[in-house]
Amino acid sequence: MAPEELMPDILHRISIDAPVKRVHDLIASTEGIARWWSGRPLSGEHAVGSSFSVYFGDGERPAAVMQVLADSPEEVEWLVTAGPDSWLDTHISFVLRPAKHGGTTLLFTHAGWQQASEFMSGCSTNWGAYLTSLKHGAERDAFAAYPNSEISRWD
Repeated sequence: MAPEELMPDILHRISIDAPVKRVHDLIASTEGIARWWSGRPLSGEHAVGSSFSVYFGDGERPAAVMQVLADSPEEVEWLVTAGPDSWLDTHISFVLRPAKHGGTTLLFTHAGWQQASEFMSGCSTNWGAYLTSLKHGAERDAFAAYPNSEISRWD
């Protein structure tokens, strides 16, 4: 029996000095996602079973389409149904845990990549920056969505 091949994942752990509910509300709403990630309005709906589209810059085609698989106070999970080939059928999850003094520990995973690559490395870098935007936005409304947080550019 051949050993099962492991698929690489992007993992981040972020400490946020804001209540779990505030962090959840920013992750689990199209308005919130636009504030910390895309920097422009999304289309669709953030509800379990529904999908939403994320746009960057002035493009008219969505950069990615996410189906909402789970949305509870403790976890939000999306399935990528359209976007970059490397993202197709990957899962993006946000696990929220209460931390000391009313804060939140966010465990982020972008799972199911077919292989590690330069593109995956750039996405990991950018996810870290966008999650920092989420952190600063949740803590003090200092969001830095696209293009301000894009560190690894694809010209």
